[in-house]
Amino acid sequence: MTSVKLPDGNVKEFEGAITIKEVAQSIGPRLAKDAIWGEIDHQPYPVDYAIPEGADVALKIITKKDPNALSTMRHSCAHVMARAVMRLRKNVRLAYGPAEDNYFYYDIEADEPLTESDFEAIEAEMKNIVWLDEPFERIVTPREKAIEICADMKQDFKVEHIEKRLADEETVSFYQQGEFLDLCAGPHVPSPKFIGAFKLLSIAGAYWMGDQSREQLQRLYATAFFTEKELEEHLENLEQAKARDHRVLGKKLGLFHIDEAVGQGLILWTPKGSYIRQQLQDFISEHLRRQGYDQIFTPHIGKLELYKTSGHFPYYQESQYPPLVHREQLSQMAEEGCSCGDLANRMKEGDIDGYLLKPMNCPHHVKVYDSQPRSYRDLPIRLAEFGTVYRWEQSGEIGGLTRVRGFTQDDAHLFVTQEQLADELIGCIELVKIIFGAMGMEDYSVRVGLRDTDNDKYVGDAENWDLAEEACRNAAATLGKPFTEEPGEAAFYGPKIDFVVRDCIGRKWQLGTVQVDYNLPQRFELSYIGADNQPHRPIMIHRAPFGSMERFIGVLIEHFGGAFPLWLSPEQVRLLTVSEKSEEYGRRVEKELLAAGIRVKSDYRPEKLGAKIREGRLDMIPYLLIVGPRDAENGTVSIRDRIDGDLGAMPLAETIDKLTEEIQLKTVRQKSVE
Repeated sequence: MTSVKLPDGNVKEFEGAITIKEVAQSIGPRLAKDAIWGEIDHQPYPVDYAIPEGADVALKIITKKDPNALSTMRHSCAHVMARAVMRLRKNVRLAYGPAEDNYFYYDIEADEPLTESDFEAIEAEMKNIVWLDEPFERIVTPREKAIEICADMKQDFKVEHIEKRLADEETVSFYQQGEFLDLCAGPHVPSPKFIGAFKLLSIAGAYWMGDQSREQLQRLYATAFFTEKELEEHLENLEQAKARDHRVLGKKLGLFHIDEAVGQGLILWTPKGSYIRQQLQDFISEHLRRQGYDQIFTPHIGKLELYKTSGHFPYYQESQYPPLVHREQLSQMAEEGCSCGDLANRMKEGDIDGYLLKPMNCPHHVKVYDSQPRSYRDLPIRLAEFGTVYRWEQSGEIGGLTRVRGFTQDDAHLFVTQEQLADELIGCIELVKIIFGAMGMEDYSVRVGLRDTDNDKYVGDAENWDLAEEACRNAAATLGKPFTEEPGEAAFYGPKIDFVVRDCIGRKWQLGTVQVDYNLPQRFELSYIGADNQPHRPIMIHRAPFGSMERFIGVLIEHFGGAFPLWLSPEQVRLLTVSEKSEEYGRRVEKELLAAGIRVKSDYRPEKLGAKIREGRLDMIPYLLIVGPRDAENGTVSIRDRIDGDLGAMPLAETIDKLTEEIQLKTVRQKSVE
């Protein structure tokens, strides 16, 4: 008998050999029709591959709907792209070629660098390689033999990768396609015929292993889809994304500024951008008060010993600003001839202390909790802060608002008992749901990160983990959306819930997270006195629905294309006069709008009305209110709505009521600009 185990755990048995397609047919005709390849014991095979008689295998049938199908195909396309480049250029050294969410890339070094003018030739050669339809063949070799192979091919980056990153592996795998051989863990599609439509996108610089002191490589970006139609839709979305780029719109609309004199990745918020940020903070603060949070403030700096206790230093040292050392100690070490390396070692070993720009808010919140004795009657304790933290991002990775070196989190930490955990997680989820609803971000997915039971890296009792994971599942279920469970994606200190938003042009953004933490309460020896009059360890919940305020606003700018809903718009109304004769009435209207709490700017210039209207539209003002002599006589304003166009004249009081209601309801009338 041939035994085939399916992903759901069911086992199907067959007489004699059987093809993957026949297995799919035995499950259902639709699956047989949609199957594009199969994975037998995690290795891909074409659907006409016959599983040998008497075999005992695990089989996963892959369709285009499988979340890994597209990334597998794109990874194979990355190999085809690298092969094409090596055919067109001499002495090409390959680094990495992974598939990401909507694209893939390959980092390369060549004696003659590539330019975008080479794209057409590379794509033509890729089509030739696909037409040859030579299979991707997996080759497994001992690690030492793999080093020899890569050295013979003069692939020095691969040699270093094996020696440093794969040092603990006994064997490594290559994939060969025709004359092309590349170190790769796989998997790949069974043959290039599964590669549909592809397109080279851009070329950029990158450093080997992300280290600025190492070789500078070229990163060749591309994308691929199963059909030409899907590719065309994606390219159209990319064009929309360029038009919505928050760096461009942020400058055009005057929302934020980045100045080299201040520093890379450090944001200067203009009055307009500050208004958006303050509105978001006020919005969530209202719900925090309703849920019983207490707001706190903590310094931007802390003693190094604090972060040693929390585990943030030195384990995440590469992503932190260098520590600050006491002047007296610096002077003394300078007299001793202490080198920078000696200084770093003595810091790690605890011989000297210093201060650190805070990389996380949580150690400070822990100390607020620990500032006085706690009873079970005090819990849950919910501490919230719009706390600014600092990370040393590589300069090549910094970009606009979405990757910065100083950012503010809508951070909160809850200290709860085991019995309170489930309800508090649901409260955190409710906040996320409210925020996404108010932003018109209804299309989002939920991931529950669980521990890998075969891994011993996780802290805390297994029984508590079981309870926490079940609480995360139940909390995620309250959103009324399907969620995925991802074993191995939990933090070492507890399970977590992540939220991935799809914006109005289909891009995905990871926004907001809720994490359960058994580790920090243990590291800081936190406790509360229980009903039994004995000390107990609290559980800590980290939650940040916005995540980084900078990143969230960057995503909002692109999501709305700069056309914010009325309640978030820095300039909600622009008042335009038909001529200078209407200025006196215009100023009365302006005064009443301001008194009603509506943000208005007025244009009394003696310019043509058409020019003023065009400027207002380009500035994406939600409402233009036009006043002329007839409006002054009738007490009206003529309304031009950014979405619905000319609404005609309306009494001023009625206009104010209409605008005030839309602001108070936080209505999102249109999520994107057509």
